[in-house]
Amino acid sequence: MAEQYQHDLLVTRTHDEQHRQQFVMSLRQHLASQIAPHCAAMYTDAIKSAYMEKNGHEPRDRAEIRQAMRDSSLYQLFSAMQRTSQELMWDSAIDSVERELPRLIDKSKQLAAQRSCGGTLTLAPDLEIPRYLTAYDIHLQPGGYHAEYCDDDIAAGALWDRAIYVYSMGYLGAEMDYWGQSLANYYRDQLAGAEPQRILDMGCTVGASSVPWKKIFPDAEVHGIDVGPALLRYAHARAESMGYGVNFSQQNAEHTSFEAASFDVVASGLLMHETSRRGVNRIFSESHRLLKPGGVMMHMDPPQFIDMSPLKAFLAAWEAYNVNETFAGVYREMDLVGEAVKAGFAAPASRVAMVDLVVPPEFQNYATPISQWPTVIAEK
Repeated sequence: MAEQYQHDLLVTRTHDEQHRQQFVMSLRQHLASQIAPHCAAMYTDAIKSAYMEKNGHEPRDRAEIRQAMRDSSLYQLFSAMQRTSQELMWDSAIDSVERELPRLIDKSKQLAAQRSCGGTLTLAPDLEIPRYLTAYDIHLQPGGYHAEYCDDDIAAGALWDRAIYVYSMGYLGAEMDYWGQSLANYYRDQLAGAEPQRILDMGCTVGASSVPWKKIFPDAEVHGIDVGPALLRYAHARAESMGYGVNFSQQNAEHTSFEAASFDVVASGLLMHETSRRGVNRIFSESHRLLKPGGVMMHMDPPQFIDMSPLKAFLAAWEAYNVNETFAGVYREMDLVGEAVKAGFAAPASRVAMVDLVVPPEFQNYATPISQWPTVIAEK
């Protein structure tokens, strides 16, 4: 497991804070490796047959498996502990953020003023935040991704950066760049000779998926957009502190202010499943509008349920049921290739496809247990 890279904006931790966070990571690893498999075995060994005896057929989909599993004391224990680990994840990181926030704000303002790497930050105070982000706190992040509590606030970004490292148990890498590296590596390796001039990272949060594009294509103009002002202040200062000039702006990916046919690549890492059905349609259409002829859309998200057994789909949908990832269950059942075609990306399927992106070599010693991330890839 990689230790998180201590850039200038990442919170430092006291001895107690560090060990609380390590405890949460250990708890999450224990639940994933030791408890969840027992839930699956219990379903196979006992619950499925009891359901068949009562209903005359075995559970046909994840919804019926959920109905069968809800009364299981083992599954109730697992689910309660998993929910608690999610709450502890934020609690363990927020103490560090609250203690260091004044220093981090001063540092972010200093880096933003220096602009030593040439990156920019453009905020839009009147931007309407989509209801799918304001209706509930996704992942249980206090205040959600868009929260802003003081002038020049960066708390949402500082909290996300450390807490999601804990959430992922370090599997996203030292710089939290697993998603961005996977996408940029695929584009470089599969489109030999392609040298993109302009790249857009939608739903960039703290810029961890934006910076890899600048690393791999240093001559490209890289943009990252999100709706959260505190996320973007943090992302801009973070990128500058790491030596990369990325242009961040506060925009809704469903309809941006960029000119049509102005990007070679439009990409995202785990954005779509946190939007809505209408949001997905609009983001696909906006991606098509923004791309130059021959440009490539790449949207990476968790695996689709259609490729899983009902039991595996039920276990994979835990977050959709329990930690405000409500739309994730719908998204993972959508015909994404069909939606891309509706948005204007032409068939044949060789031009619009779901592609599994393999683990980049630099991540293979500690890569996420989901070693392949399905990505909607379409060429305009």
